[in-house]
Amino acid sequence: MTIQANDTIPAVDVKIVKNGETSDISTYELFESGKTVLFGVPGAFTPTCSQAHLPGFVVQADELKNKGVDQIICMSVNDAFVMKAWGDASNAEAITMLADGNGDFSKALGLELDASAAGMGQRCKRFAMIIENNQVRAVFVEEPKQFEVSKAEYVLSQL
Repeated sequence: MTIQANDTIPAVDVKIVKNGETSDISTYELFESGKTVLFGVPGAFTPTCSQAHLPGFVVQADELKNKGVDQIICMSVNDAFVMKAWGDASNAEAITMLADGNGDFSKALGLELDASAAGMGQRCKRFAMIIENNQVRAVFVEEPKQFEVSKAEYVLSQL
């Protein structure tokens, strides 16, 4: 079942890259205080993700923070090394990169995507959500091959 507004974020161990450092953390700890915008992409360095999705949040980071967002997190079913390299290549200093290497968090959210037909295996759907103190306030999940409701500008309009 896909996570919905008012649900509690499931507790899953993940790896994050923040300020160039990689660490292990539970999603319970990661989202326990403050307002977070979490967005998920099917894959680091893939076309829409690298040309539009992550860059949109990089450009809009200050505006999101001005609207009360404490942290912006980009998630993908990639390992922490790939997420670090992608963040570095994208000048994403204001973004915490979340490595959901085995897809456990994506599955717990009900946002897993079978991209085997494209040779990508199990991934996460393209989405964005607003989380406050471990509670989901809003979820925006894209239809396949769409990029509208998870982009930074749309999320900003919903804050």
